[in-house]
Amino acid sequence: MTQSKNTPVGIFLALLALILVSVSFYQTWNGIEQLFGPASLPLAFVLSSLLLFLCYLIHSQKLKQESVGGLLAIYFFVAALCFLANFNALYTRFMKTDIYRQELSLLNSNFDHLQADVSSKFNYKYPLEIAQQVEIKKKQLIDQIQDTGNPGIGDRAKVIIKEIEKLLGEKITILSPINNDYADLASRMAKQIDSMVLNLSIQESELKDTIERAVLKCDKKTQDLVILNASEIDTSAEKLIEEEVSEYNKLGSKAQSLLGEEKLKFAPMKSETSSIGKIGYAFKHAIDNFGIYPLVVLLGCFILDFLIPILIVLIVKPGDTGTPASAFTKRKSTTVFPTA
Repeated sequence: MTQSKNTPVGIFLALLALILVSVSFYQTWNGIEQLFGPASLPLAFVLSSLLLFLCYLIHSQKLKQESVGGLLAIYFFVAALCFLANFNALYTRFMKTDIYRQELSLLNSNFDHLQADVSSKFNYKYPLEIAQQVEIKKKQLIDQIQDTGNPGIGDRAKVIIKEIEKLLGEKITILSPINNDYADLASRMAKQIDSMVLNLSIQESELKDTIERAVLKCDKKTQDLVILNASEIDTSAEKLIEEEVSEYNKLGSKAQSLLGEEKLKFAPMKSETSSIGKIGYAFKHAIDNFGIYPLVVLLGCFILDFLIPILIVLIVKPGDTGTPASAFTKRKSTTVFPTA
């Protein structure tokens, strides 16, 4: 009597099921924790236990040559719940830092667009094309004056000033720093240039200055944050984003109130960082930013939750019980008679 040749396959499937379901259990726990809190652990345990039990039943039915369709339907329903939680946990873990970086980039872009949009609505003493060129040169001058390697009005700053004078056809007074405060010097030089280009009311001038400071502050904070390691970004980014979004919305509303809704159309920005970790957000972000990483996570979750029953259906043969062959099993035999 011989052992069934498929016994190692059964052992392999059992071990693989334990490994995959154990990983699925941990990820399911993490994936639903934001929704269910302390109840997420027992709920994940129940779901994972069901997966193992259903795998056992599907394997048994397959060996007995009985239908496994109903069991597979139940399994795929339970596994789909685990799949959603697993995807949420794994996608959030691997993509969280990139999501924060993307949100910060969008925020910076929105600040820049707000500044450009508000500036385009002001009254200019010069054609808009010249005013826009002067604005670009002015930003270069501000950066150059505050350059830590060569602060103040050095040779490069003087070249930029000459370029602005050529555009305007007017002379710019070169100011001196007070107590080596180059940020203050850059601000005073910028205001001088603005007064030459713009015809603003006091309120409009204050708004322009406020937006410029907000843009510079946002850029600086973002640059300081993105150079940190991933764990520090994940810890600090949400608070910074919430603060900057609030500042952006205040400035936009103020600008719209001052310039009028018919002149400036402003839509408040809503941060989605508080939604990170929620199942709906993970799938929405993955669809909107579909690429290699969402695909890898998707395939990983599929393997965790759906591989075992597929393997059982494909490789388990009916009747391969892994037990010794029965003594009552009919076998073909040949008898050899001795020759006379």
